[in-house]
This record gives sequence, structure tokens and C-alpha cells, in this order.
Amino acid sequence: MATAQQVTGGWILIGIYAIAILFFVIRGAIRTKSMQDYALGSVNFSPFFVGLSLAAAMTSAATFVINPGLIAAYGFSAVLSFGLFFPLASLASLVFLTKSFRRFGSSVKALTLASWIGNRYQSKPYAIFIAFLSVLLITFIVLILVAITKVLSNALNTNEVYTLLFVIIFVFGYMMFGGANSMVYTNTIQAVVMVIVAIILLVSGYPYLKDGLSVFVEKLKTIDPGLINSTYPQSPLFRSFFEIAIVQMIVGAAVVCQPHIITKSLLLKKESDVNNFLISAVIIQALFYSVVVAGLYARLTFPDLQSEGQPLGIDGIIPAYVVKIFAEGWFAILVGLIVILGLLSAGLSTIEGLIQSLSTTITSDIIKPIFGKNFQNEKSYVTINRIVIVCMAIAAFLASREQLIRPNLSVAIFAQNGVYSFFSINFVPIVFGIFARDIKRNTAITGSLTALLVYFMVYYLLPWLIQNHGMSTGYFDIYFTGKTQNPAIAAATAIVIASAVSLALYQYQRFQHKNSQTASAL
Repeated sequence: MATAQQVTGGWILIGIYAIAILFFVIRGAIRTKSMQDYALGSVNFSPFFVGLSLAAAMTSAATFVINPGLIAAYGFSAVLSFGLFFPLASLASLVFLTKSFRRFGSSVKALTLASWIGNRYQSKPYAIFIAFLSVLLITFIVLILVAITKVLSNALNTNEVYTLLFVIIFVFGYMMFGGANSMVYTNTIQAVVMVIVAIILLVSGYPYLKDGLSVFVEKLKTIDPGLINSTYPQSPLFRSFFEIAIVQMIVGAAVVCQPHIITKSLLLKKESDVNNFLISAVIIQALFYSVVVAGLYARLTFPDLQSEGQPLGIDGIIPAYVVKIFAEGWFAILVGLIVILGLLSAGLSTIEGLIQSLSTTITSDIIKPIFGKNFQNEKSYVTINRIVIVCMAIAAFLASREQLIRPNLSVAIFAQNGVYSFFSINFVPIVFGIFARDIKRNTAITGSLTALLVYFMVYYLLPWLIQNHGMSTGYFDIYFTGKTQNPAIAAATAIVIASAVSLALYQYQRFQHKNSQTASAL
């Protein structure tokens, strides 16, 4: 429980932070006259600022709060998964995909990922299909809201449900008005705070590391020998090298295919800015990914994963760690408050991007093409977009409250189930659309439908058949027999199978085209 000084300081710092955010939101709202302004902005942003904004958007509360909690529970196996293999794949994919995506996105004036896919394949129904599936991203919003709520309720000693309600009213409220014009600036502030906090969290383990790495490892081994192994067979997520490395690299490569990440490059006005944008984003993002090792420090602080006699859930470990280690002395309390601010920034930076991209998608790619004849001017869509955000806020509150009260291991499982299924479905149309210029529409649609079918079969149907009807997959049974399923397994399987099916169809169509040309020549 936070001390009186921590609570008082927390309220003051959060108040100042809220005022700063509102300043940039009001400034951005003044320049937001249309949905294009809301989605892409009307300001010529510095590539460095956009790069910071991307790093902040990619680094959600999952990186700073949720994943370190899993590392506290499962040790080195989780570090390899979330601190090495996933980051390597995601950063490489970011660099690999961004330039080509932006080039095509700019040429067709795409506002959203759904519109990019619809324009790329010249199909409005396909864009609407992707837009409807984008609603799955509400699960990621829920993860961030739960993490922010945990941080604030620990820091301020407040009720979690009331704290959640306050956060939703504030965040969704200001996102109704600012859009991209304010988000780049708020994300930049948040990214700077996150850089400071990332360094603080990495350094916070010095008392445990000062005697050397071998002593540090031995302390972890004393708590649980499984913490220092490269796999953790009793865990639901880190049972083998396949699950830790192969699956996470596939998922890491595909995670870029989310609207609040891959469309960020569309904020750049010049092609020459892309390299500087990517350099700043990759360097800062790599620092943010390294923060997950703080989970090991937290485990040494709470060896039995309890605080004041109460069990710590996975999602509450890092908030409790911050409150505990920065509780004595005015300087430590000040540093702790800055860390709390950084944890909030990690959540807000991503949730802003999600609210902006998801509401824009619903407004521009669902409501406008279906009901557009009922609205006469562009300002009508700005109003509709605000109504969409209110509806999203209500849905997010109901789902987040449920995750606070009855989580399945961690809110991460709930969020990954929605997000991973979404970018699995997007992977083929984005990657093939960028690098296979002659790909046909039916090939991309086949890839999306295959991924959709495979994902939900692997995540829901296969475990049910194994657990209730004695079906066996041999070696892979270990991934489907527990209470908690790993969404990354389903996502990786869906991505691989969908890519293989689409590639085979693509090659077959090219072969047919070549034969028809040969026949015509004869």
C-alpha cells in the first residue's frame, strides 16, 4: 500500500500531467477540421517526433507492466520470449515493411489499414470486412486500461473499478477531439518520460546485481530453479523452444500489421524522412523492450509473489514493485512518482493510437461506405467519430471491469486472443500486397479467410477436441491441454498456413497466366 506522501505526490503529478495532455489536445483540436485531419494530421511533423510517437505506440503497458509480471512468474524463459526473440522479429519487420507500405499508402491517400487493403485490392467489401475485424483491437485497449488501473490504484490507494471509470472518461474524452494533430505531441512527451523511466527501471535492479551476475542468478535459483532455465514446462506460455522462439518470431514479424503501428509512417509528408523516422523508432523501441527484465528484480523483491500477505496477480506485480522500492525518502518517492508517470505514459501512448485508428476505421470504413448517403458534409463524420468513441468507451469499461474481477491468468491472454487473431488475418494482404505487385484479389482474400478459420480452430476447437474427445496431435498436445491457451500458437499456425495457401495459389495463377501468354503468342 502506498504511503500518504506517495498518494499526495501522485495526485499532484497526475494533475500536472493531465493538464499538459489537455493543452496539446486543445491545440490539436483547433486544427482538426475533417476526418483526414483526425486520422493523419494537418501538421508537418518532424520524422524524429513521429519516430518517438511510433516507439511509444508500439510500447504499450504490456511491455512496461504486463510482460514483466509474466517474467517475474516464469523467469529466463519469459525473458527470451519477450526480451529477445519477439523484439528482434518485430523491429526487423518494422524496417522491412514500413517503406513500401508508406509508399503505396501515400499514393492512394489511405487513412486507415482497412482503406489501404481496400484500395490495394480495389475492393470496398474487402475493406469493410477488415474494418469489422478491427473491432477485435478493443481487447488490446482493455489490456492497457487494466494495466493503467492497476498502476493508479496501487499508487493512489483507490478502488480499481472507480479508478477504471475515471481513466476511461479522461482518455476517451480527450481523444474525441485531438486526433493525430495532438497525438504526435502527446506521444512524444510520453516517449521522453518512458525513456527516463526505462533507464530507472533497468537501474533499479542494481542492489541485486552489485555482487555479480552469478550471485543474481543463484538468488533466483533459490526461489525457484525453473526461473533460470531456458524453458518453463509448467507454464502456459514458455514450455519449449518452439513456443518461446519460433512462435514468438513469427508473431513478432506479424505484429507490425496493426493499424496504430504500420500506418504511423503515413504521418510523414516526405519520402526522405522515412530513414530518420525508422532510426529513432528502432533505437528507442529497443530500449523499451529491455525493460521487461525488471520482472526479475520484482521476483527477488516478492519471492513468494505476495505483498503484505496478499497474493499478487500477474498484472499487479510491477505496480506493487514500484510502490515498494520507491517508498522511503523524499528522493525515492519522487523517483517512484516519475516511474508511475512512465508506466501511465506507456499505456496512454498506445491507447491513444488504438482509439484514434479504431474509431477512424469504424467511421471511415464501415459507417461512411454503408450509410454515407445520409450525411452531406465532412464535419458530420467528425461528429459521428466522437459518438463511435463514446460507444467504444462503454464497451471497454464493461470488458475491463470483467478482467479486473475475473482474469484468466492475466489480461494479456484476453488481449492477445483479439489482437493476434486480427494481425494474423491482415498478414497476407499486407505482405503480399507490398511485395507481390501482380497478386490477385482472390489470393489475398483466401489468405485472410484461411487465417481467420485456422486461428479460431486452433485456439478453440482443437483444445476442445483434445480435452473432451481424446483427440491427439502427438507432440503438440502439450500446448492444448491446460486451462489457459497460448494465443501465439494459434496466430503462428494461422500465419504459416495462410501464407502457404496464398503462396501456392499465387504461383498457380502466375503459371496459368504464363501459359495463356505462351498460347496467345503461338
